[in-house]
Amino acid sequence: MTDAPYGDDPEPAEPSPAGRLCVPVRPGTRGRVAARLFRTPVGDRTAVAFTDPARLTALLGAGQPWIRLAEPALRTLVEPLGVRVLTIDPTFTAPASASPRTAVPGPPAAVGALQPLPRSLTALAG
Repeated sequence: MTDAPYGDDPEPAEPSPAGRLCVPVRPGTRGRVAARLFRTPVGDRTAVAFTDPARLTALLGAGQPWIRLAEPALRTLVEPLGVRVLTIDPTFTAPASASPRTAVPGPPAAVGALQPLPRSLTALAG
């Protein structure tokens, strides 16, 4: 019998993507970049990552800057901000919401939609 790192289970209980991920970023202070954070349909903040650049570009557009990070590095980066959710390869996003002062009533975002954090929150998050 061989000693498997996970006992009798050949796979970890919570598998994670192998390799580095493509993480959308936004400009930060002093020429640095910060991970771009989003909101889940229930309002939780989430970091988003993609398994390849084509998936990121298809969803966020060719102009979206990004960097490569391993999953543990991304989790370490956003953990001090209170972000515990990581969304890999989302398939749908909603348009950016207006600022709270200029918000216009309308239908709620589609179920399953990720929404960018308002600028006021991203400034605090970065």
